[in-house]
Amino acid sequence: MKIAVVGTGYVGLVSGACFAEMGVDVTCIDINEEKIVALKKGKIPIYEPGLTTIVNRNIDAGRLHFSTDLTACIDSVDVVFSAVGTPPDEDGSADLQYVLAVARQFGQTIKKHTILVTKSTVPVGTAKKVKEAIQIELDKRGETIEFDVASNPEFLKEGDAIKDFMTPDRVVVGIDSDRAKLTMSRLYKQFMLSSDRMIFTDIPSAEMIKYANNSMLATRISFMNDIANLCEIVGADVNMVRKGIGSDSRIGNKFLYAGCGYGGSCFPKDVKALIQTANSVGYDMKVLRAVEEVNENQKGILFNKIDKHYNGELKGKVVALWGLSFKPETDDMREAPSLTLIDRLLKAGCEVRVYDPISMDECRRKIGDQVTYCKDMYEAALDADTLMLVTEWKEFRIPSLSILKKVMNDKVIIDGRNIYDKDEVAEMGFTYYKIG
Repeated sequence: MKIAVVGTGYVGLVSGACFAEMGVDVTCIDINEEKIVALKKGKIPIYEPGLTTIVNRNIDAGRLHFSTDLTACIDSVDVVFSAVGTPPDEDGSADLQYVLAVARQFGQTIKKHTILVTKSTVPVGTAKKVKEAIQIELDKRGETIEFDVASNPEFLKEGDAIKDFMTPDRVVVGIDSDRAKLTMSRLYKQFMLSSDRMIFTDIPSAEMIKYANNSMLATRISFMNDIANLCEIVGADVNMVRKGIGSDSRIGNKFLYAGCGYGGSCFPKDVKALIQTANSVGYDMKVLRAVEEVNENQKGILFNKIDKHYNGELKGKVVALWGLSFKPETDDMREAPSLTLIDRLLKAGCEVRVYDPISMDECRRKIGDQVTYCKDMYEAALDADTLMLVTEWKEFRIPSLSILKKVMNDKVIIDGRNIYDKDEVAEMGFTYYKIG
């Protein structure tokens, strides 16, 4: 089978590479010529463990191709995946201009039955707009060509995307024809050899599933952060609370870790978009509005802790930050808590020293030279009054407290991910704060 994937961002590139790995002939399309030239040389524009190896292997095998022109391959493909961006508009709704642009190009170029599959995260009702856009272009051409539209939302975790795609816990496909169902079943068959985890739904339900999925996970995070803040006030330990409720089989232990807020490309955007979708039909998503409010407040919790420790006298304090990306195993800093923290520390007159294994260049791109970039975690802590753990990268999990004791000035550690043993840290003479 031959397919095309329009958009070589995170979702498009991972999807295209993984389909090629399973033997599908894939052409990835992007209007950015510079990016396509780099991809043809095996240069990957994003950080994702294992992706470079898979891309290069399948380029060499002749299964993965890159182009700026959908027209050049449209005659030979059975399925076109639309994986273009849906950035939030000013009101928080998803901007569909790129999705509809792909639909129009699809309608302008198809010559036989082809399926356009939306892989981008889009609001309920988008498929109807996509169909209308395709039909308008066919009418302009005076052509009567059968086509199908489908929805196939992605559930990729940054840092673990290859595994998620190759061994998915489920594949959701929204369709409205048996022909589309048969084609999509054939395409995903190789991923289902151990067990059939495909879920076929109507198209609006598939569009809703992705938003509901991410909003539920965001809700669990904000709920636990709210519980953590209450624990801190009443003297309970949120780690013990997490273990207690996570052992309930009806709840489970995933996404129950308190921290300094969620970020990234999905949760903030999708929560906002679902709230706006509800607003557009006159419904108020009270729970999700609270989730969003709790998360925004949580991003300020590390600053609040250092500000309280020094009684508001932060000017001239040297603060070390370990971690910049919104989560480990990615260089993604979109909506990252570190950005909120850095901004508030700088405004308070602090000197900020930072280290992240992957995201240093991304941080420079976002905020320039407002902070000091360090070559390793201990250089960041040199002469620091306070060390703040913001992202729980593996190399930060068992630091040498004896080295930190030698290189730091004031011995304060603020653990934004609750990964350190408070008794062990205290025994080494540090003042230790955690979440909850």
